[in-house]
Amino acid sequence: VQILSKGELQVSDKERHTQLEQMFRDIATIVADKCVNPETKRPYTVILIERAMKDIHYSVKPNKSTKQQALEVIRQLKETMQIERAHMRLRFILPAKEGKKLKEKLKPLIKVTESEDFQEELEMVCLIDPGCFREIDELIRCETKGKGTLEVLSLKDVEEGDEKLE
Repeated sequence: VQILSKGELQVSDKERHTQLEQMFRDIATIVADKCVNPETKRPYTVILIERAMKDIHYSVKPNKSTKQQALEVIRQLKETMQIERAHMRLRFILPAKEGKKLKEKLKPLIKVTESEDFQEELEMVCLIDPGCFREIDELIRCETKGKGTLEVLSLKDVEEGDEKLE
Protein backbone atom coordinates (compact mmCIF):
# COMPACT_ATOMS: atom_id res chain seq x y z
CA VAL A 1 0.00 0.00 0.00
CA GLN A 2 2.91 2.34 0.82
CA ILE A 3 4.33 2.07 -2.74
CA LEU A 4 0.96 2.79 -4.37
CA SER A 5 0.31 5.95 -2.37
CA LYS A 6 3.83 7.40 -2.51
CA GLY A 7 4.71 6.18 -6.04
CA GLU A 8 8.29 5.32 -5.14
CA LEU A 9 9.82 1.95 -5.85
CA GLN A 10 13.42 1.26 -5.04
CA VAL A 11 15.13 -0.74 -7.77
CA SER A 12 18.13 -2.73 -6.65
CA ASP A 13 21.45 -2.40 -8.45
CA LYS A 14 21.09 -5.95 -9.65
CA GLU A 15 17.66 -5.26 -11.16
CA ARG A 16 18.91 -2.07 -12.83
CA HIS A 17 21.94 -3.92 -14.18
CA THR A 18 19.73 -6.69 -15.59
CA GLN A 19 17.43 -4.12 -17.19
CA LEU A 20 20.35 -2.30 -18.84
CA GLU A 21 21.82 -5.60 -20.06
CA GLN A 22 18.47 -6.50 -21.61
CA MET A 23 18.28 -3.10 -23.34
CA PHE A 24 21.86 -3.54 -24.60
CA ARG A 25 20.88 -6.92 -26.09
CA ASP A 26 17.67 -5.46 -27.59
CA ILE A 27 19.61 -2.62 -29.23
CA ALA A 28 22.14 -5.09 -30.68
CA THR A 29 19.26 -7.23 -31.99
CA ILE A 30 17.63 -4.25 -33.73
CA VAL A 31 20.97 -3.23 -35.28
CA ALA A 32 21.65 -6.80 -36.47
CA ASP A 33 18.15 -6.97 -37.90
CA LYS A 34 18.34 -3.69 -39.82
CA CYS A 35 21.93 -3.78 -41.06
CA VAL A 36 24.22 -5.62 -43.45
CA ASN A 37 27.85 -5.66 -44.43
CA PRO A 38 27.70 -3.44 -47.56
CA GLU A 39 30.34 -5.53 -49.35
CA THR A 40 28.60 -8.89 -48.97
CA LYS A 41 25.01 -7.70 -48.33
CA ARG A 42 24.91 -10.25 -45.51
CA PRO A 43 23.51 -9.62 -42.04
CA TYR A 44 25.75 -9.50 -38.99
CA THR A 45 25.04 -11.74 -36.00
CA VAL A 46 23.70 -10.21 -32.78
CA ILE A 47 26.81 -11.45 -30.94
CA LEU A 48 29.09 -9.68 -33.41
CA ILE A 49 27.10 -6.43 -33.02
CA GLU A 50 27.21 -6.75 -29.21
CA ARG A 51 30.99 -7.16 -29.38
CA ALA A 52 31.29 -4.11 -31.65
CA MET A 53 29.12 -2.08 -29.26
CA LYS A 54 31.40 -3.06 -26.37
CA ASP A 55 34.44 -2.08 -28.46
CA ILE A 56 33.08 1.45 -28.95
CA HIS A 57 32.11 1.51 -25.24
CA TYR A 58 28.45 2.15 -25.99
CA SER A 59 26.46 2.85 -22.84
CA VAL A 60 22.72 2.32 -22.76
CA LYS A 61 20.51 5.29 -21.95
CA PRO A 62 17.61 3.86 -19.92
CA ASN A 63 15.28 6.77 -20.73
CA LYS A 64 15.63 6.55 -24.54
CA SER A 65 13.85 3.97 -26.70
CA THR A 66 15.88 1.02 -27.94
CA LYS A 67 15.00 1.91 -31.55
CA GLN A 68 16.34 5.47 -31.19
CA GLN A 69 19.50 4.09 -29.61
CA ALA A 70 19.89 1.45 -32.33
CA LEU A 71 19.93 4.19 -35.00
CA GLU A 72 22.54 6.04 -32.93
CA VAL A 73 24.62 2.84 -32.60
CA ILE A 74 24.51 2.31 -36.39
CA ARG A 75 25.89 5.82 -36.92
CA GLN A 76 28.69 5.20 -34.40
CA LEU A 77 29.58 1.75 -35.74
CA LYS A 78 29.95 3.15 -39.28
CA GLU A 79 33.15 4.83 -38.07
CA THR A 80 34.77 1.55 -37.02
CA MET A 81 33.31 -1.16 -39.28
CA GLN A 82 31.68 -1.91 -42.63
CA ILE A 83 27.99 -1.55 -41.78
CA GLU A 84 24.95 0.07 -43.32
CA ARG A 85 21.18 -0.18 -43.20
CA ALA A 86 19.85 -2.92 -45.46
CA HIS A 87 18.14 -1.39 -48.48
CA MET A 88 14.38 -1.55 -48.98
CA ARG A 89 13.10 -2.85 -52.33
CA LEU A 90 10.28 -0.74 -53.78
CA ARG A 91 8.15 -0.78 -56.89
CA PHE A 92 6.45 2.37 -58.04
CA ILE A 93 4.13 2.95 -60.95
CA LEU A 94 3.81 6.53 -62.12
CA PRO A 95 1.47 8.04 -64.72
CA ALA A 96 3.36 8.77 -67.98
CA LYS A 97 2.67 12.50 -67.69
CA GLU A 98 4.48 12.90 -64.35
CA GLY A 99 6.82 9.92 -64.84
CA LYS A 100 9.81 11.64 -66.47
CA LYS A 101 9.78 14.72 -64.26
CA LEU A 102 9.28 12.67 -61.09
CA LYS A 103 12.01 10.19 -62.02
CA GLU A 104 14.54 13.06 -61.99
CA LYS A 105 13.41 14.10 -58.50
CA LEU A 106 13.57 10.50 -57.24
CA LYS A 107 16.99 9.71 -58.76
CA PRO A 108 19.10 11.13 -55.88
CA LEU A 109 17.08 9.05 -53.37
CA ILE A 110 17.47 5.74 -55.23
CA LYS A 111 20.52 3.56 -54.55
CA VAL A 112 20.01 0.92 -57.28
CA THR A 113 17.49 0.73 -60.12
CA GLU A 114 16.76 -2.95 -60.73
CA SER A 115 14.25 -2.61 -63.55
CA GLU A 116 12.51 0.14 -65.44
CA ASP A 117 9.64 -0.12 -67.88
CA PHE A 118 8.08 2.87 -69.62
CA GLN A 119 5.01 2.25 -71.77
CA GLU A 120 1.71 3.87 -70.78
CA GLU A 121 3.29 4.48 -67.40
CA LEU A 122 6.65 4.34 -65.71
CA GLU A 123 7.21 1.22 -63.62
CA MET A 124 10.41 0.97 -61.60
CA VAL A 125 11.80 -1.52 -59.11
CA CYS A 126 14.62 -0.09 -57.03
CA LEU A 127 16.59 -0.28 -53.80
CA ILE A 128 16.58 2.65 -51.40
CA ASP A 129 17.99 3.56 -48.01
CA PRO A 130 15.12 3.09 -45.52
CA GLY A 131 15.73 6.60 -44.25
CA CYS A 132 14.48 8.00 -47.59
CA PHE A 133 11.19 6.08 -47.66
CA ARG A 134 8.96 8.82 -46.21
CA GLU A 135 10.41 11.43 -48.59
CA ILE A 136 9.86 9.16 -51.64
CA ASP A 137 6.32 8.32 -50.50
CA GLU A 138 5.44 12.00 -50.12
CA LEU A 139 7.02 12.95 -53.46
CA ILE A 140 5.01 10.31 -55.33
CA ARG A 141 1.76 11.16 -53.52
CA CYS A 142 2.06 14.93 -54.03
CA GLU A 143 3.43 14.97 -57.58
CA THR A 144 0.92 12.46 -58.98
CA LYS A 145 -1.99 13.71 -56.83
CA GLY A 146 -2.59 10.14 -55.67
CA LYS A 147 -2.43 8.52 -59.14
CA GLY A 148 1.02 7.00 -58.61
CA THR A 149 1.45 3.81 -56.60
CA LEU A 150 4.27 2.83 -54.30
CA GLU A 151 4.67 -0.74 -53.11
CA VAL A 152 7.20 -2.13 -50.64
CA LEU A 153 8.50 -5.41 -52.09
CA SER A 154 10.87 -6.17 -49.24
CA LEU A 155 11.84 -4.30 -46.10
CA LYS A 156 15.42 -5.44 -46.38
CA ASP A 157 17.45 -6.68 -49.29
CA VAL A 158 19.91 -9.19 -47.83
CA GLU A 159 21.80 -12.24 -48.98
CA GLU A 160 20.79 -15.28 -46.97
CA GLY A 161 23.15 -16.62 -44.31
CA ASP A 162 25.02 -14.87 -41.57
CA GLU A 163 28.23 -12.91 -42.00
CA LYS A 164 31.21 -15.21 -41.58
CA LEU A 165 34.23 -14.04 -39.64
CA GLU A 166 37.60 -14.70 -41.20
